[in-house]
Amino acid sequence: MLEEYLTVGGTGQDMVVIKRSKFIGTAAPASDEAEALAFIEKIKDEHKQATHNVYAYQIGENNQLQRFSDDGEPSGTAGMPVLEVIKQMDLRNVVVVVTRYFGGTLLGAGGLVRAYTEGAKIGILAAGIVKMVLHTRFEISVDYTFSGKLQNVVMQSPWRLDDIEYGAQVCFKVLAPPGEEHRVREVFTELTGGQAVIQELGKEYIAIPVEVG
Repeated sequence: MLEEYLTVGGTGQDMVVIKRSKFIGTAAPASDEAEALAFIEKIKDEHKQATHNVYAYQIGENNQLQRFSDDGEPSGTAGMPVLEVIKQMDLRNVVVVVTRYFGGTLLGAGGLVRAYTEGAKIGILAAGIVKMVLHTRFEISVDYTFSGKLQNVVMQSPWRLDDIEYGAQVCFKVLAPPGEEHRVREVFTELTGGQAVIQELGKEYIAIPVEVG
């Protein structure tokens, strides 16, 4: 699994008008091809009257699945530019649809490339770019006497405190970013004199917003 990758945080949409043609860019995360295709069909259904619903998606750890469609626009002027935006932004597991309502003025090949490029960009930015960082989930049970001190340590660390459960003991639910797994074990063991019961529950991705200049 990748330690981290970029994608979009949710579904987003924006519009640009170029020579009276409306270009509506819509982007969304897609974990597999079925999800991407379902999203494309949903957008097509919402924009049945549109002249074109151009799309592209890129899926997989190594971007092994790349697909695009010009949807009737001249070859190479629509779907490929949308895919190029996804690739240039280094996004994975993302699908983008750019819907066009023709405004009566032909844009030419170069104009179409620029328009669909812009439509893809605004859709992606509306969805918001996030960095998915692989964290290790821990559940750590400690005696109540250690709770306050450990909570302070966790809050000042690069780890994420997902939850604290209070039962017979205090159970810390901690997410550690790459390279911090050993440190979690070390700190909880050291501060409890070896009394902490530490369970590693597996890996999961956490989304961290990315500022785009």
